[in-house]
Amino acid sequence: MVGGTFDPLHDGHRKLIRRTFSLAGEKGEVIIGLTTDSFASGKTHPVRPFEERKQHLVEFIAENQFPATWHIEPLPDRYGTALHADFDALVVSEETAKVAVEINRLRQQQGKRKVDIHQIACVLADDGRWISSTRIIRGEIDERGRMLR
Repeated sequence: MVGGTFDPLHDGHRKLIRRTFSLAGEKGEVIIGLTTDSFASGKTHPVRPFEERKQHLVEFIAENQFPATWHIEPLPDRYGTALHADFDALVVSEETAKVAVEINRLRQQQGKRKVDIHQIACVLADDGRWISSTRIIRGEIDERGRMLR
């Protein structure tokens, strides 16, 4: 399971999704939680509509021909179905690792088993700082982390 707003879809997101499919393997299943428009509206920058963001994810997955089965589900809050679903692992970045720890704590309180947390390192832009959607929206870098200013 992995989640995010994925707008714009940048190299950090691509790494996160690739790692998720890699962990799932050929016979696994990947659940991608995509923030709803109302949840994403809390961002400090404008976010494209859910269906448009979903389409970009679908195109990326199709381009990579990942063998695992997958589906995208709406993520209306920080946790989505991760508190109740039966799954094995959460894949997160350095930036979102605290949410995964919180999910496991809440799962344990509910008598659910903890899931494995796989943390990837954030992808760095040419200037050595993290690639982020905010930096892309500000016009500092492009989706690959190349400097624009």
